[in-house]
Amino acid sequence: MNTEFSSEFVRSPSNLQKCPALVLNADFRPLSYFPLSLWSWQDAVKAAYLDRVTIVAEYDEVVHSPSTEIRIPSVIVLRDFVQPAKMAAFTRFNLFLRDEFTCQYCGSQGEMTFDHVVPRARGGKTTWQNVVASCSPCNLRKGSKSVREAHMSLRQQPVEPSSSQLLNSGRRFPPNHLHESWMDFLYWDAELDA
Repeated sequence: MNTEFSSEFVRSPSNLQKCPALVLNADFRPLSYFPLSLWSWQDAVKAAYLDRVTIVAEYDEVVHSPSTEIRIPSVIVLRDFVQPAKMAAFTRFNLFLRDEFTCQYCGSQGEMTFDHVVPRARGGKTTWQNVVASCSPCNLRKGSKSVREAHMSLRQQPVEPSSSQLLNSGRRFPPNHLHESWMDFLYWDAELDA
């Protein structure tokens, strides 16, 4: 059987996988910057159909049902305001975001791990105030010594960030993919160049 002919009629959804929708809160701000609040095109279309969101911008691509054709949403706004979290979750990712993906001992950037300022072996807790981003060489050098014993110093004292501080830090690290229709909504409250 010649399968080449029949394959021309099979639609490959792979190009539609690359059409995420930027999700904005009811105040037209992204729910989060890092990771950027994105929904799959399927979730965006479903939410629009259920009247939970307003479509602000669309891709050129369309999807079809037997009776309807719809352009894929690229920016959607929630109809109901979602209250942002007041407290930032203590996660590895948020820790790196607070420290701007920078080693708090030497200032290098790149692959990060985390380090307990007061080592766990000496009773140090895993809290915002005792854990910092660290490169592997600095982490190994410090080991289970105190900062002073290791002849090292911290660039800044670790503190618990607010959700808004993490949100602002996230703006400095844009994701790899930014659709042109998103730009006005991602940086609308950033300072303008003189």
